[in-house]
Amino acid sequence: MRWTVKAALLWLVCALTMAASAGDGPIVAARQASMKEMAAAAKTIAAMFDGRQAYDATAFKAAAQTLRMRTGPALIAEFPSPSLGPPSEARLEIDPARAEFEALANHIGTLASALAAKAESAPAAITDDMRMGAGLAMGGGSLLGKRSVAAETDPAKLPAEHILHLILQDCSTCHSKFRQRTE
Repeated sequence: MRWTVKAALLWLVCALTMAASAGDGPIVAARQASMKEMAAAAKTIAAMFDGRQAYDATAFKAAAQTLRMRTGPALIAEFPSPSLGPPSEARLEIDPARAEFEALANHIGTLASALAAKAESAPAAITDDMRMGAGLAMGGGSLLGKRSVAAETDPAKLPAEHILHLILQDCSTCHSKFRQRTE
């Protein structure tokens, strides 16, 4: 009887470990929830700047804080090796390119921190100095393109709308390199 219980417990532990590493465990579920929160936050801010949603300084601040809290080291922590690959959408290629992945996640974190700092003192209405303006380039490409290797301006000196666009650009770059669709 004792051996049967031990064997059953061993089987359960192995099954749970395999489920977590196969991409359908709590790590992946938490990562997916985090990604959905980041997407919703970015959409909220973009909709405010695009005029599709009324600007609300409190909602802007909350969305920017969500991005700040979910990026950088927090984002890196959501991609441990055992959770990569099918059926998860995180590619196995993250591990061999871990330095590149982490640099991208940290860059998004730096941008998100700058956006959150701007949101902290956001005025009651969108001002011209929050807008991207005609003179600001996207850094070598569109939102879906690659950024050039040119020296970057301090994000704290950029308008909030431009920082959001750079975040979206980095997200697109990361997804194109490290995400696979599993439909």
